[in-house]
Amino acid sequence: MRAKIILSNHQNKTFTPFDRFAQFEASKGKNIDDLLHEFELLRSDNLKALAGMNIDQASLKLTGEHPDFGTVTLRQLLATWAVHDLNHIYQITRAMAKQYREDIGPWIKYLRLINES
Repeated sequence: MRAKIILSNHQNKTFTPFDRFAQFEASKGKNIDDLLHEFELLRSDNLKALAGMNIDQASLKLTGEHPDFGTVTLRQLLATWAVHDLNHIYQITRAMAKQYREDIGPWIKYLRLINES
């Protein structure tokens, strides 16, 4: 976990490159129930680990080395996690709203959620 790298006492705080598309291969053959259960377990474990880090204001200023972005702070990393989750919520709500596209009639012009591509 990149937060652990930042919080460690090691001199080298370089993050291991992350394959953003590995989940597609890892998800093959799993049904939605399996994936949701796996997500639930991983999320629970990660939140416990995060709580156990006892992060304070000083910790948020600590840095690590991202392979693409260079020096980043723990604050930036954690904020990115939050926004990443919000991106998924946005994707879910867009998909849910799209099912009503034909049913909402003229109100469609006021519903940005459906009109965004």
